[in-house]
Amino acid sequence: MGNFCFKHSNSSADHHSSSLSSKNPLPFSNTSGSTNSSKITSNFSIVSSTSSLPSDASVIIGLKSFTLNDLKNATRNFRAETLLGEGGFGCVFKGWIDENTLLPTRPGDGIVVAIKKLKRESFQGHKEWLAEVTYLGQLHHENLVKLIGYCSEGNNRLLVYEYMQRGSLENHLFKSVQPIPWTTRVSIATDVARGICFLHNLEIQVIFRDLKASNVLLDLDFNAKLSDFGLARDGPTDGKSHVSTKVIGTRGYAAPEYIATGRLNVKSDIYSFGVVMLELLSGRRAVDANRGPSEEMLVDWAKPFLMNRRKMFRIMDIRLEGQYSKIGAQTLATLAMECVSPEARNRPDIVQVLSILQQVQTYK
Repeated sequence: MGNFCFKHSNSSADHHSSSLSSKNPLPFSNTSGSTNSSKITSNFSIVSSTSSLPSDASVIIGLKSFTLNDLKNATRNFRAETLLGEGGFGCVFKGWIDENTLLPTRPGDGIVVAIKKLKRESFQGHKEWLAEVTYLGQLHHENLVKLIGYCSEGNNRLLVYEYMQRGSLENHLFKSVQPIPWTTRVSIATDVARGICFLHNLEIQVIFRDLKASNVLLDLDFNAKLSDFGLARDGPTDGKSHVSTKVIGTRGYAAPEYIATGRLNVKSDIYSFGVVMLELLSGRRAVDANRGPSEEMLVDWAKPFLMNRRKMFRIMDIRLEGQYSKIGAQTLATLAMECVSPEARNRPDIVQVLSILQQVQTYK
């Protein structure tokens, strides 16, 4: 527990740290969103040795290498009015580029992109930046945010993503006056599950490790995509049940066995997914110090209700005003309880989770 490290996140621009590298970095894509539980073959592998980190992102095929001047022009020299968010990693700016040439354009011309700029003094941020390029440069799926390119010029480290018009799930759940409708919440949970299902069913599994509301981004139609792969890790291989790693994550979302032992596996993501589902059901944050000690941790507050079918509905977001499928809510509350089980072996796998969510989508 000596290397225990947790951080709070209040912005979709917030980031933590990671250590990984790339071998045989060839392009790979799968956009089917299939629930097939068979392993998806990928033609790359990611290893966790920090000593093997490539020095830059030039090994990634298929990404645009932007100059710093390109991105200055795209954001009007990173002017304050283009700022979208700020976090531990640095700042995220709104920019404009030509859809075909990817060259910078004037505001209002071309397509909008989100440009993440690393703080120069952040060494951990560089490793995280490289992790993001390594994963999103090779993995493509409709429920993963698209990485368009990067800039690695001198000490400058930037990433260029597709622009997600509605921002983070965190903002819509906890900061917006307009509550998210029930059907949209179920759809968002299903999209997130599809993204995790894709990662967990690669030939070499990818553990997202930092699933939380601020890392789920929404497009104009509220389609959800996973963002921020800075903490992602390749899963266990050679018959091993877990990978051992430094405990880094976000308080309230991290699985208890990972916190206690540093042992990470795909069921760690399932726990985090269960917490996000509880946030969607309740409209409460994973951690909210303003609610007092007994209600600060969402999982601890919700469990007594989840264990009693007659009391399950007490966790539901009052802003929904009862406008939700009762059987659907009960089904998802039960599923969330299973996902946040303290015993990893008792949690469902992501294929089972996705199947249940797709069924709930059919309920009136």
